[in-house]
Amino acid sequence: METGSPDGTGTARATEPAADTARDEPVWTGLPPGLLRMRRLLLVAWLGLLTLAAGLLPGFLIGPGWALLALLPPALGVWGWVMLERNWRSWRYAERADDLLISRGVLWREETVVPYGRMQLVEVTSGPVERHFGLASVQLHTAAAATDATIPGLDPAEAERLRDHLTELGEARSAGL
Repeated sequence: METGSPDGTGTARATEPAADTARDEPVWTGLPPGLLRMRRLLLVAWLGLLTLAAGLLPGFLIGPGWALLALLPPALGVWGWVMLERNWRSWRYAERADDLLISRGVLWREETVVPYGRMQLVEVTSGPVERHFGLASVQLHTAAAATDATIPGLDPAEAERLRDHLTELGEARSAGL
């Protein structure tokens, strides 16, 4: 005799709410590795210039012992290298039925929920460095300026797809207001 099965299948229905919550979990998408490469290259370039300035200028102007200051920027570079990866890994976004989630932050996690019906403008931007690395950013503007959100470092095709999809959903959701 099967117990706990009102439909006679032997499967208890108590597992169905758990399955529903599993379906409601957002599917997170991380940022592409191109953003991390770009940021690391910028870190190396700027710290390389800073190393030259910190070592050469004091070494020539004050004395050779002061050239040891050139060791500080590479030490900062090692720390920055690790922190850039941690920051890059913390960024993610998820498209849900009624809103877009953007999560970021290593020490202080920040999760932004942007309802599709509140979006006023979705734009794709790409500066010269981003274009060189084949990246673009999606910026969402809402009625409240404090809730504007950005997703940096996306592939341009993904950024355009996301812009078009979010614009379509925003128009559909705001029509009922």
